[in-house]
Amino acid sequence: MSTVTEITTETDFHHQTTHLPPTTLQVLYFHTPWAAPCAQMSTVLSTLASSYPVQTPPTISFFSLNAEDLPDISESHDVTAVPFIVLVRDGKTLETVSGSDASKVRDAVERHAGKAGNTGKAGLPPALEVTPQKQGESEQSQSQSNGTTGSSGAGGATKDLSGYAPKPSDPATAPEMSSEAPAKEELHERLTQLVKAAPVMLFMKGTPSGPQCGFSRQLVSLLRQNEVKYGFFNILADDEVRQGLKEYADWPTFPQLWVGGELVGGLDIVKEELDNDPEFFRDYAASKGGKGGPTAPEAQTQSQPATASA
Repeated sequence: MSTVTEITTETDFHHQTTHLPPTTLQVLYFHTPWAAPCAQMSTVLSTLASSYPVQTPPTISFFSLNAEDLPDISESHDVTAVPFIVLVRDGKTLETVSGSDASKVRDAVERHAGKAGNTGKAGLPPALEVTPQKQGESEQSQSQSNGTTGSSGAGGATKDLSGYAPKPSDPATAPEMSSEAPAKEELHERLTQLVKAAPVMLFMKGTPSGPQCGFSRQLVSLLRQNEVKYGFFNILADDEVRQGLKEYADWPTFPQLWVGGELVGGLDIVKEELDNDPEFFRDYAASKGGKGGPTAPEAQTQSQPATASA
């Protein structure tokens, strides 16, 4: 059965793909370790790959690439969000699938490679079969779960709980007191101030002069192309902000762009906004005296003040 090959370097990628026959379907799977949907998609791709037998020459090959570690390859395939699947044959992109919809991925692969073995719907293992319990078994099970033993009726014996003492593993019977609430409120207030630290705020991996992921670099490039004055915060320098902002924004990935204290989204959303309205950043353009500006002092401590037009 086929497997998913993990690609760790550009050299490895070019070596693996250039040695394949032009008829081989290449399934390129772009992911990141911090994106929860990628964990599910990794399982889907592994299961789907195992349904195709190994052949010589290969008719299909599956490759897994960390989109952030291989930004040039990601950009060459227009990867703006993960998980992202690209189907390639003879150097040409046949189809792309963005998101974690397993059925779409499976349908796309089968469209270009044909169906393989029976792996169940959406490339997942077949559903488990359930054998209904007989009435007597159900009653006995319910009786035992309620703390009784034996058959129902007056003669049924009950457990002797006179010597019972709670164990550490027993579920709590009353809510636990916690000191996390005040700390969470303080973080919430801090994040509220941070997202408004500048009219346009970019929460990114790294700094504008040294982005640490391909998505952050592309978003910085978009802001510069539109001459936007913006503030930034390096979330790699503060894990509390990094984790807290995911919940605060209800947005699990970075970079995040905020305008006027409101979340716009990540790279793909910003691109959509610009496609729909090329003047989306007009009010924040440095060349037109826009109202954008450098970051607040807390964000500036991560690096030099960030003015995109510089």
